[in-house]
Amino acid sequence: MLYYLLFALYPSVKIMNVVRYITFRTALATLTALLISLALGPRLIRRLRDFQIGQQIRPEGPRSHQSKKGTPTMGGLLVIIAVALPSLLWADLTNPFVWMVLVSMLLYGVIGFADDYLKITRMRSLGLTFRQKMLFQWIAALLLGLWLLWLAGQGRYSTQFSFPFFKKWTPEMGSFYLPWAMLVIVGAANAVNLTDGLDGLAIGSSLIASGTYAILAYIVGHAKVAGYLDVPNVKGGGELAIICGALVGASLGFLWFNCNPAQVFMGDVGSMAIGATLGTVAVLIKQEILLVFVGGLFVIEAMSVILQVASYRLRGKRIFRMAPLHHHFELAGWPEQKVVIRFWIVALIFSLLSLSTLKLR
Repeated sequence: MLYYLLFALYPSVKIMNVVRYITFRTALATLTALLISLALGPRLIRRLRDFQIGQQIRPEGPRSHQSKKGTPTMGGLLVIIAVALPSLLWADLTNPFVWMVLVSMLLYGVIGFADDYLKITRMRSLGLTFRQKMLFQWIAALLLGLWLLWLAGQGRYSTQFSFPFFKKWTPEMGSFYLPWAMLVIVGAANAVNLTDGLDGLAIGSSLIASGTYAILAYIVGHAKVAGYLDVPNVKGGGELAIICGALVGASLGFLWFNCNPAQVFMGDVGSMAIGATLGTVAVLIKQEILLVFVGGLFVIEAMSVILQVASYRLRGKRIFRMAPLHHHFELAGWPEQKVVIRFWIVALIFSLLSLSTLKLR
């Protein structure tokens, strides 16, 4: 909205020409999201306390977590608001990719909200069943995938597959792009959700991943830079840097309240929304494979759960002391803050490695 209002002043006010630059609007979106988070955070936490919306801790979890019972949860609402408002203010709202990412964030936020709400009303650590959550997530991903195919039919999107390191291999997937896009979005939503277990862990890692994708979105949307680096140029993809920037700002603001000891937890409403946002951005800018590297920490956390369950069902033995992996290190004697900071470092290393692949194509 502000994008149109301010740019309308140009050429009468020459300086307003700066508004057309994605880098400028991304920076403003980041700052706006940060300010919104810091301003609304204390009020939201008070409201959550007033409504007695407290976290339920699973009995089999680490003993140190039992003291966190009752901490306000569903703080992810703050992240959603702090991402949506700056995106609406600074992004080009005629761009369908912007709306698709915001709708994805909202849909998965609603699923997470339902899960959190049931946990609170039932006074237990389980909300929606696994089957219910997966059903709703796949339905949401299907809607987003069909939207993508519709854009492809309009000639506004390509269903070609892009693989890092193989710049000449870009097979046309056609309708098969639908299940692929669905898999990426659902996988990202669940991977971030599984990482959310320690104060500041998921939001700090998301901050790093969203900052990386802000860079990738800008590169993909810039024809000259994309051509130089041999990455697919997605017309309009650069606008997604603004949403990623807003997610960086929102994550910074939420981390202010979520750092140890946390004043509020994001809940599934936040983790699912963030994961789906990253997954949708990855699909739209054709950097889905790179999401495995950018979100390497999320992948490791998700794989630890898969391996733990598979090992227990097949062999009757556990691989880790507890899954996801961050609990394994907690039970090994690492203080929570040490686990979080070291995992942030791992996430940053994955991010840097991902960006380094841009010159290896």
